[in-house]
Amino acid sequence: MASSTPEFIPETSQDDPVQFATLDLQGRSHQISPVFNALELQRLQRYGTRRHFNDGETLFEAGSSSFGMLVILSGRVSITRHEVLGQASVLREVGVGHFIAEVAQLSGRPTLVNGSAVGAVELLDISSESLRALIVAEAEMGERIVRALILRRVALIESNSGGPVLVGPRGNGNLFHLQSFLSSNGHPHTVLDPATDTSAAALAGRYQPTPQEWPLVICPDGKIMKNPGNAELGRCLGMLPDLSGDKIFDVLVVGAGPAGLATAVYAASEGLSVLALEQRAYGGQAGASARIENYLGFPTGISGRALAGRAYVQAQKFGVEIATPASAANLLCDSWPLRVNLCDGTQVRARTVVLSCGARYRRPSLANLKTYEGRGVYYWASPIEAKLCRQEEIILVGGGNSAGQAAVFLSGHAAKVHMVIRGEGLAASMSSYLIERIAATPNITLHTHTEIIALEGDDEGLTGARWRNNQTGEECDCAVRRVFLFVGADPNTDWLHDCAVAVDEQGFIRTGFDVTRAECRAHGHGVYPPDLPDRAALETSVPGVFAIGDVRAGSTKRVAAAVGEGAAVVSQIHGFLARLPVGS
Repeated sequence: MASSTPEFIPETSQDDPVQFATLDLQGRSHQISPVFNALELQRLQRYGTRRHFNDGETLFEAGSSSFGMLVILSGRVSITRHEVLGQASVLREVGVGHFIAEVAQLSGRPTLVNGSAVGAVELLDISSESLRALIVAEAEMGERIVRALILRRVALIESNSGGPVLVGPRGNGNLFHLQSFLSSNGHPHTVLDPATDTSAAALAGRYQPTPQEWPLVICPDGKIMKNPGNAELGRCLGMLPDLSGDKIFDVLVVGAGPAGLATAVYAASEGLSVLALEQRAYGGQAGASARIENYLGFPTGISGRALAGRAYVQAQKFGVEIATPASAANLLCDSWPLRVNLCDGTQVRARTVVLSCGARYRRPSLANLKTYEGRGVYYWASPIEAKLCRQEEIILVGGGNSAGQAAVFLSGHAAKVHMVIRGEGLAASMSSYLIERIAATPNITLHTHTEIIALEGDDEGLTGARWRNNQTGEECDCAVRRVFLFVGADPNTDWLHDCAVAVDEQGFIRTGFDVTRAECRAHGHGVYPPDLPDRAALETSVPGVFAIGDVRAGSTKRVAAAVGEGAAVVSQIHGFLARLPVGS
């Protein structure tokens, strides 16, 4: 993919944070494959267990073996991957002092590749838990390890090594949705078209998928599925762990956008057990931002995916359990501990719940909109979508910062970008630096007082759109195959109906004094009544339930503000937990 590369790389990189296809992995071989010296190998002994293997013996298998890190003490290990039709290809051989691991191993997920002994092998087997302890305790070695893990994931993606193989015809909507899901989660994968790839054609001939059964998906362990849903694919890849146990978490974070990831990182780094649930992809709506230029500390800007990807790795480093895709169905707060039921029927329990569930993309009232979602209508502007609209004329609807960032990004790929807004200008809803950049971009045309009123298409997808100027009444048909919708979002709070979490008139969650003020009004009080309990600034109307980020009423809809709230809520969680009876 152009790139499906997860946009997170170490702080030492000077590469463009948006275009990671330019990452010079060849020049980073010493960082991708660091070698521990004799003294470092000795220090590593206390974190693992020695194991021995004979020549040709399998050490681990893609999709089924889980470990933290394997450090080679003697002998060599051959690392391979399976191709579509079952042949194995050797990726590399590594010897004494090298270690085997990548990002998935931080959380104990199945490995993406296979490994076998070349000659007699002795290695140090370090569990995921011990690996995280090592990274924290051994700062210098930990930095080298984490950098290598990240760069190895980038290398796997750029070389199409490891991960699932998606087989489907070009332009297939289901294929696009799965590819977008994997790309948004920074997961390596390969896409093959049976019309141009002989091995893919042979597989399609063997399984004979109907039009509704595309794409075929080959998991790393060899299992083949027909058009799986995101959850089924997540389980196949270990992204969605088994949560059916009896564990009670200190903190349950619902939503892994910038706010939720900040809470997860700060809470876990302070010793709290944390589970984060994300219904689609970490980073939330911020993950769709092509370049954030007003985030403190990044003078040249950083993409939303890059920022979220770094936070995601950081959360795993501190032991956060992250489940994707895991959709919350309802919150139960009538008994202790608090409980969240997931859409698959699983129930998870926690002493505190942090609602950072953000918002859902708003959909215009167009009769056939759903028909073309993923087949010409998009709500994100990632490199995948940019590749689709190369040298095409496109329409982008919306006037907020996300729309502005997307318009500028897509203008570097599309022949022309028609930016459609209902208002008279961008000043009321967009940062001035973006307005100036849009005005200076020759292939972006702003259409004010305008809205899309119809979509047209055929069996292959969208073929055109009609818009109307609401001042003049003039209508125009535009032959476009791509329409991007950035028309705002509604709070994702419908699932809270079983718990009395107070919301405002728009559905955003009230917290702190806002809750108290609403309660005062409801009881006819003009001032703060002395019998109302003190409430933390980010605590909702339900004790132990907190709300942060875009879903919170009155929040500043900015990434920096969301991260700040995610950090601030942790001290309030500590305060709540300290008041609980011993043993709760």
